[in-house]
Amino acid sequence: MPNPKAGGRFVALVALCLVAQASFAQARPDALRLYREGRFEEARAACMAELEENPNNIESYVVLTWSLVALGRYADAELYATRAYERVRRDPRIVEILGEAAYFQGKNEEALAHFQSYVNLLPDGSRLGAVYYFMGEIYIRKERWGHADIALRTALQYEPRNARWWTRMGYARERGADQVHALAAYEEALKIDPSFADARQGRERMLARLRN
Repeated sequence: MPNPKAGGRFVALVALCLVAQASFAQARPDALRLYREGRFEEARAACMAELEENPNNIESYVVLTWSLVALGRYADAELYATRAYERVRRDPRIVEILGEAAYFQGKNEEALAHFQSYVNLLPDGSRLGAVYYFMGEIYIRKERWGHADIALRTALQYEPRNARWWTRMGYARERGADQVHALAAYEEALKIDPSFADARQGRERMLARLRN
């Protein structure tokens, strides 16, 4: 005959375990929230703890690599992003981080390949503006002024009020000897941020050249 006391103890034990699990979940730091608040080191630590518990958690890898890039730890970001890409899933967000990590380490060809893969994998992705901006900067490094102009123009379709991107497009056009359109880009940047020194200096250079 079943012992009602034993049954009661079992139910109580199960309930205690559920409460403990809920308390643990509530106490665990929210890595994504920490990242969004700019608390990148805390976000990194929270993600590492999550990966100890579940090494296949792609969301933890994503926030971890975002945090590492924000901390300037580009080699570490590349290491963990590669691990996630090879062992867990070829997530487009991981591909984009591989591009950023390579970009900040001066690995131009690798970065371009990853950014182009991101565009192909996620043609409506939330990072498209930034991806085209980075591609534009890489083409500036490579002195491919026309390609830089196209990439930065595309980036500005996603963030048309980014004064820095307008200025960099002006610079690419200036170096490509397209002075009229360089001036137009610098002036657009100054409409957004009249105090932006690089844009102001670029505008002055173009006006001086066009007067001569």
